[in-house]
Parts: sequence; C-alpha cells; structure tokens
Amino acid sequence: MADKKEEFLKRPLYVFDLPHELLLTLQLKESSFQSAGQTDGANEARAAADAYREKVENDPNGGSTACGLCNISFQGLADQRRHVKSDWHGYNLKQKLRGLKAVNEVDFEKLVGDLDESISGSDSSISEDEDDGSAGKESTLSALLKKQARLHNTTDADVVSQKKKRGSGSPPLIWFSCPLLPSNTSLGVYRALFTNSEQHTLDLLDVLRKKQLKPAQVKPTQNGSNGVPLPESMTGPNVFLCMIGGGHFAAMIVSLTPKMGKKATGIEERQAIVIAHKTFHRYTTRRKQGGSQSANDSAKGAAHSAGAGIRRYNEVALEAEVRALLSEWKELIAGSELLFVRATGTTNKKTLFGPYEGQVLRQNDPRVRSFPFSTRRATQAELMRAFVELTRMKVSEVDEAALAAAAAEDQRRSELATKSASTPSKPVESKISKDEETALLHTSQIQALIRRSKAPAVISYISQNSISPDFIFHPPTTQANHHASTPLHLAASSNSPTVVLALLTKAGADPTTVNGEGKPPFDIAGDRATRNAFRVARFELGEDKWKWDAAHCPAPLSKAEAEERDASGRAESQKLEAERRKAETERLERETVANGGGKPSSKTTGKAFGVTERTGAELREQEGRGLTPEMRAKLERERRARAAEERMRRMASGGSGAGAGR
Repeated sequence: MADKKEEFLKRPLYVFDLPHELLLTLQLKESSFQSAGQTDGANEARAAADAYREKVENDPNGGSTACGLCNISFQGLADQRRHVKSDWHGYNLKQKLRGLKAVNEVDFEKLVGDLDESISGSDSSISEDEDDGSAGKESTLSALLKKQARLHNTTDADVVSQKKKRGSGSPPLIWFSCPLLPSNTSLGVYRALFTNSEQHTLDLLDVLRKKQLKPAQVKPTQNGSNGVPLPESMTGPNVFLCMIGGGHFAAMIVSLTPKMGKKATGIEERQAIVIAHKTFHRYTTRRKQGGSQSANDSAKGAAHSAGAGIRRYNEVALEAEVRALLSEWKELIAGSELLFVRATGTTNKKTLFGPYEGQVLRQNDPRVRSFPFSTRRATQAELMRAFVELTRMKVSEVDEAALAAAAAEDQRRSELATKSASTPSKPVESKISKDEETALLHTSQIQALIRRSKAPAVISYISQNSISPDFIFHPPTTQANHHASTPLHLAASSNSPTVVLALLTKAGADPTTVNGEGKPPFDIAGDRATRNAFRVARFELGEDKWKWDAAHCPAPLSKAEAEERDASGRAESQKLEAERRKAETERLERETVANGGGKPSSKTTGKAFGVTERTGAELREQEGRGLTPEMRAKLERERRARAAEERMRRMASGGSGAGAGR
C-alpha cells in the first residue's frame, strides 16, 4: 500500500485528469456532506411529520382520529385535517424538530396573545425549514418564531448554535477515500469546481468521472492569413478567473483540458492552457493611508489636491478599461463553465457587476463563485496560482479516531449548553495570560516581516528577543497557523527563498519540523526558487546537520548552480515569449497587407499591437483632464522644472567628460 501511495502521489493530482486506477477506487466520505457529531434526529422528525401529514390527507378512511404530537383526539376526519393545517400543529412540529417539548392549545394561545406585533401578514415569510409550500399559514407561525429568536438570541444555546451554523454549512472541500491508500489518507476536491446541480446529485463520483479530460498535445500550426490558430483543446471546457482590488485588475480564461509539454530537463509534465489573460493597474489607492479616493470622498468630502484628482480620474479610467475588456471577452465568458471572481469593496464590485449598459457579469449568475481560499494582489501569477490550487487534488493525512473523539466532545458540550439554556448566566470573558499575550505579539511581528520578505529583520527580531527559530505561531488552532505553524513553514508557503535560506543557515531552523497537516516546510513550497533555497541550505550546512531525507529535501545544490538554473529557466521563457511575439507580428503584417495597407508603422509594434502610441502632447492633455486650471499650472511647472534639471545634469556630465578627454 505504501508503494501505491508513492506511485499516486509522486506528482500532484489534477482533478480533471486523475489516474484511471485511482478514479475507479475512489469512495465518497460521509463527512463531506454532514459535519461530524451532527445527529439524524431532526431528519427523522421531519420524515415522520411528513409521513403523518400525508397519511391524514390521503387516507379516505381517516385512520386514527387523533394527533399524537399535540395529544388531542377528534370526532371526525374533517376536524383532524383542519388541525393538521393549523398554526398550533405547525408550531409543535417546529418544537419537535428542535428537540423541544410540544405545547397544549391553551399555552399556544397565550403565546400568540403575547405577541407585540401584528401577525396579519405584515411579517410573514416562508420558513426554509417547511416543505409543504403553504405561505398563507406562515404569518402567525413566523411572527411567533421570530419573537422567540429575539428573546433567546443571548442564551448559551443560541451562541453554540450560531457557531455551528455560521456560513453556508457546507465545507469548502469534498473528501474522498481510496482503498489503495492508507486509511488515514484522504483526497479532497474543492466543492466550487462542481456546479450547483452537480453538488446536490446523489452520485458525485459519477460526476467526477465524467469531468475527466484527456491531455492535449498542443502543436500550433501556421495557417495562411489566419496566423497562429488556437489548438482544439482551447475550444473545450474552460473557466474564467478575475481579481480586482487596490487599483490592480487581473483576468484570465484557462482551459480545463491540460496539455503535455517537456521541461528544460526533458521531463514531460502537465501544463495549463491559457486562452486569454490581461492585467491593468491604476493609481487609485491613497499611499500610506489606504482606501480608495472615492471612499475617502464619501467619508470626508471631496479633496482638492492634485493627487486626489489623479486618483479620481484613474478610478474612472480603470472602470472603463475593465468593462471594455469584459465586453471584448463576452463570448469567452459566456462559454465558461465557472466564473471565479474576487472583488474587494463596493466600488470594485460595482465595476464588475454594475449595473451598466452591456453588462457581462451578473451577481445572480449561478456560475459565479468566490475563491475558497485567501488570495494576494491581483496579478497574472496570482491567478495562475489560484487555478493550480483550485484544480489540484488535496492530500490530507489525519487520525480519524482523534477527529471522532473531538466531534463527540463537541456534541457533549452542545448538549450541556442546551440543558443549561433555561438558566442563562452572565458571559465570562476569557482572559489571556501574559505568556499568551507575548506569543501573540511575536506571532504578529514575525508573520508581518516574513510576508514582506524582510530576511535580515526576521533574523534580527528572533535573535534580539531570544526566540526559538522553530517558534510555534499562536494561536495554533486557526487555519492559517495550522497550515504554516512555524516561521520556516510560512516563508516556504509565501514563496520567499531569501527568508527560507536565512532561517536555515543563520537562525538554525529545523527543516524536519511538521505543521498541523503533518508536512515539513519543503512540501508546502510554492515555486522552484523556494525549493532550491532548501537545496542550497543543504549544500552549505552539510549532510550531518539535519535529517534532510526526513525533510523531503532533494540532493544538495550550490548557489552558483541554483542561479544558473534560474537563469536558464528565464532565458527559455524569454525565448518562448520572443517567438510568440514574432509570430503575432508576422500575422499583423499579413493582415495589414491583405486589407490593402502598406507595411505597418513602427508605432503599431510593442505591448499593444495595432494601437498607435500617443504623442507627448496627447498624454499631457489626457493627464490634465478633470483638473482645475490651478492644478494644471502646478503640474506644468513641475514638469518644466524636471526637464530643466535633466538638461543641467546632462550638460554637467558632458563637461566633465570633455575635461577628462583633454
């Protein structure tokens, strides 16, 4: 079984191209749809109530003319049917679903009489827990339930209930098991990769098997006047990814069909096919203060500085550019299976979702999803990282027995809180100790320095405060600290090779320390440069310093070799980009000639093909739009002053050069 595990997990598992043997043996875990410790009492009560109602309404003979739920008997079938449709019976059904005691008719009338608001239908709403579809009888019932919710929302039982019901209730990952892998190994797939209808299907494994795609051998061919055509795989299923925030915008459409390509080392690997991508950046955020200019204007009034005017103009320009791009990609977006969008703030959401004329993205589109994990600044690299994270199957090694024990303990505490709900007590504020407060301070400082890749500052902070290089972040129960529990884990997951190398060689961090998921730092490194930092540290520290095999670190590598590999990788990327640009330029030239024009102007080549560069006067006119005459005059004075300084600097450098020649 260990051999099978190494065979399956030696490379990352792509959700849409899983090994055939693994796909046939996958089994869905029940915990993917029902949280541990959740009982079936509510479901059983609901089924029993529905069966009883169906029996009463459909039995021509009436059966037993009594209601065991409300403890009442009837003279005939008509009375029993009216009782089943009454608010009293519906209220007792709710009580049973909650595990509470039913009330008699006198108590129910008293509850209704004590209502402090009209129940004639002004507050009526259909409860999500009812399945019979009747809205007319919900007025009294909903008003009564709302009042009880307001009266008991401060009790301990509701506090526990709110903690359990926070969010949609569905975990972001769907977990599978496989008999070919050890019992403590689980495989996870993000729930967001399935459509709404697929998530509620009974056979989710069959849906996953139907989503498998055969890798495509991408060989673009030249085709006369049409240039470089898209491979056939690009016309298959694809997803749209978009991020906007802080003046940064990035969008990408990626095909779900992978392609097989070879690395510089000759090893064949699976690669993603990017159909289209685009990034924008505008200066819209107030430096060192945060927040957009429009948000500041709404809170404090419109500012009249030059920077404020520039930021206002850039916000409008960014909105226009983004909406123009979405309109250009309208057909591609319409053909995408899923739309992953991250928009922070009201302004950014309005930019994407409008409403505006020719709107492309809509918030009520069932394909729209948010990223089920934290993301960074909106860049092309971040979008590709998010796509890889979404489509890569997660591997977890946990102790099922320990989880079951923890779930049982949570259930026991919930029952105790429910029993003590009748005697509410004053909430006791938990006070943290001085050591915990110090640990929280060190955690926040070290994490901030590592995320900013401040390697010298991290080493200095650890040495000055006499902190262990394997310091455990506090509190360890949070999701972020569970994944990156030590400084070395955080540096590896943040793709910061300089911090990784400094922690290993200067601070003496242990590379064999595992996080809450049982993984050493090397396993959560996100790019090649970070992984090479571990290999360089192994070369510099020697084989006897740590158990490098236990840290999953490959063979040692000198710093010169690592730099040479990085340089070769960059050279290969630049070569491929040059070939792509050359092919695109040739295609544009052919199209220009075919349309009856001469050779394209040199201004049409560059970052934006086919777009004439603007002159300096046009750029200055564009920058001055929306500014007052005083602001334009100030900008012109600053521009002339910089030009004069540049001329003086050139004259000084020319004079010194002539003197040296004599």
